Amino acid sequence: MILRFIIRRVLIAIVQLVGISLVVFFLIRLLPADPVARLVGMNATPEAYAQAEASIGLDRSVMQQLGNYLGVFSDSKVPGIAQGSLGDSWTTGSPVIEEIGRFLPVTLELITYSLLISFLIAVPTAMASATRPGGFGDKATFVWGLFAGSQPEFWWGLMFVFFFFFWTFDTFGVSLAPAPLGRMNPLLYEPNVITGFIVIDALIQGQFKAFVDAAWHLMLPVGTLVFVVSGPIIKMVRQNMVRVLRSDYILYARSCGHSDRAVAMYALRAAMAPAMTLIGIFYGFLLGGAVPIELIFALGGLGEYSIRSILNFDYPAIQGTVLIIAIVSLLIYLTIDILHAFLDPRITF
Repeated sequence: MILRFIIRRVLIAIVQLVGISLVVFFLIRLLPADPVARLVGMNATPEAYAQAEASIGLDRSVMQQLGNYLGVFSDSKVPGIAQGSLGDSWTTGSPVIEEIGRFLPVTLELITYSLLISFLIAVPTAMASATRPGGFGDKATFVWGLFAGSQPEFWWGLMFVFFFFFWTFDTFGVSLAPAPLGRMNPLLYEPNVITGFIVIDALIQGQFKAFVDAAWHLMLPVGTLVFVVSGPIIKMVRQNMVRVLRSDYILYARSCGHSDRAVAMYALRAAMAPAMTLIGIFYGFLLGGAVPIELIFALGGLGEYSIRSILNFDYPAIQGTVLIIAIVSLLIYLTIDILHAFLDPRITF
């Protein structure tokens, strides 16, 4: 049953990815921009302009370009999507799939740690708030949710850098956080890439010093996203738990003599489904929306790569980035749907 559900969702996802690829392909070509002039300069000779235009394939018709991009009905020997290629970057000349392979794990690591910690904070906090409505914890949670989510994440990132790096060093002579200069101390050797998650790679290879340094450098960017994202997640879990605790089956469980802990766990399971949906939405959003955090802390993630590609009118890089983000988002949503079915027995595959 579940296998049939997954196959059906994968087939739907393939259709969605094809549609996304076509929309992005045509939309970026409607922009009032000249990528050839961006490459050769505004004062290039007509011969140089024509040579550059031919080198990146823009001398062909739009339908021929589409065929080359998709890898079907191609008029060149360059592989396309059908052959597992996203083309070569017009700026660097490197395969786009390799460049995304370097930048994507950085963003995934940042988002995964942030949402995991937010989830671990949100669940017990929301449970305590919902089981004691009107108490101090409930009011503090409400204020936290409004306060943390009322300003953009880049503002909190800058404030965290100011207080935990600059102010602590200026006041006490030592910083509680490292300078926002990347994922690791530039004087240390980064671990070999295995998973792309630098903390996990350092731990796997037994490089304890690199592990501690990488975790220390992730402290502020992850903490910034946790501070901003955890508020809405707590609010979602809390509201759903309050609603569930007033439902008939919870009242029946109380009348049967179940302990408060057991009743709270029943309510938590029912309240988790909407919270998981919110986490999945956050994950998809932050894949491209974590750009300010990546820029502030010089992490060099996928969002920063996509912004640079857009500014350079690098069509293959833009198309590849959008496609990869769509694939990861669809995989996250598929995982959330499967978890929903396990959390709520009323859902059928």
